[in-house]
Amino acid sequence: MRIGHGYDVHRFTEGKSLVLGGVEVPFEYGLLAHSDGDVITHAVCDALLGGAGLGDIGFFFPDSDAKYKDISSLNLIDAVADMLCEKNLFVEYLDITVVAEKPKLAPYIPKIREKISKALKIPACRVNVKATTEEGLGLAGGGIGCHAVCLLKEWS
Repeated sequence: MRIGHGYDVHRFTEGKSLVLGGVEVPFEYGLLAHSDGDVITHAVCDALLGGAGLGDIGFFFPDSDAKYKDISSLNLIDAVADMLCEKNLFVEYLDITVVAEKPKLAPYIPKIREKISKALKIPACRVNVKATTEEGLGLAGGGIGCHAVCLLKEWS
């Protein structure tokens, strides 16, 4: 078995949609990024790549490459899932923590869980998504952050 951890954070910006886990969340701001700014999928990609010993999301999908401009980050998860298959690994479990003062994410968590599990081609019961605030004390007041931890197993 292998364990991977991923973390991503982006600041709020005007004029972009807020996309989290492949789900468009109604909100006055989006997240500033080269891609769609989806901190959940970025953290998940980093966790999976880390667990597989493949490095990080920036190596495979650099923000200097125009083909990733405004791309749906679910496409990046698809590519990472293919990389795991090539290394004979599968996702046993994925635990995701979104850190956001706003917006409230509870109504969107089931759909996020569904989108992530579908992108990874695993049952939704193997993906956990939760959200928390930093009680106004931390970084998340000006954006959104996300931690993801995965357990990968080798095919036997």
